Amino acid sequence: MINRVNLVGRLTKDVNFTTTQSGISIARFSLAVNRPFKNKQGEQEADFINCIAFRKLAENVGHFIGKGSLVGVDGRIQSGSYENKEGQRIFTTEVVCDNVAFLDSKKDGNRNTGGSQPVENNPFDNAGADVDPENLPF
Repeated sequence: MINRVNLVGRLTKDVNFTTTQSGISIARFSLAVNRPFKNKQGEQEADFINCIAFRKLAENVGHFIGKGSLVGVDGRIQSGSYENKEGQRIFTTEVVCDNVAFLDSKKDGNRNTGGSQPVENNPFDNAGADVDPENLPF
């Protein structure tokens, strides 16, 4: 049996970053993923997919991406349920992320769309890199 999912989409809102009482970081976010076709009116439709990341991945997600960021997600689908305050059973489906790739090209080196503290020395920023196109292997 295989349970793998790969998605590319944009965050619909800023990341909901929390920490459990035992110190485990959790990042929850929703991706808008375009469908591969347009509807009868010629409009592009999208699916909105809930995602969750844990520990160090959650910390990176919480600090480096936010609403509108383009990301690639690799993970597995997990379903569950809980009982709400009214006693109704609520069913959930989300992608548990194993990897999240930050796909936006950034013009500024100090982007802070999702975290609560400024990002300094962003290891994913190469906006100041001085690369001669003649030295590229492709």
